[in-house]
Amino acid sequence: QETVVESGGGSVQAGGSLTLSCEASGYFYSANCMRWFRQAPETQREGVASSWRGGGGGTTYADSVKGRFAISQGDAENTVYLQMNSLKPDDTAMYYCAAAFGIATLDPMDKSQYNTWGQGTQVTVSS
Repeated sequence: QETVVESGGGSVQAGGSLTLSCEASGYFYSANCMRWFRQAPETQREGVASSWRGGGGGTTYADSVKGRFAISQGDAENTVYLQMNSLKPDDTAMYYCAAAFGIATLDPMDKSQYNTWGQGTQVTVSS
């Protein structure tokens, strides 16, 4: 069975850290790219960080998290982590992991290319 499962969310005080994990299991192929999104109440879902292995690999980050968050691929196939440091109340949101499979021309910033999503994990940062 194909599933995407996130874990690692929780409640922390401002300045604290959390590490989110994501595993896309049951897939025969490697994901072209894996990306973390987040959505706060009454806001649109926004991309946070992406990671891909093809073409030498690469990562992208939203300006709001650069220097504080780090995305990394796990040793296991289709596994990705998001290390979040110096958390701020504005980082409070539901965090979703998404994977892009079977994409001929990858654009990590194109949300429509992410065809597999997890259920999300809540991150709450208090001031």
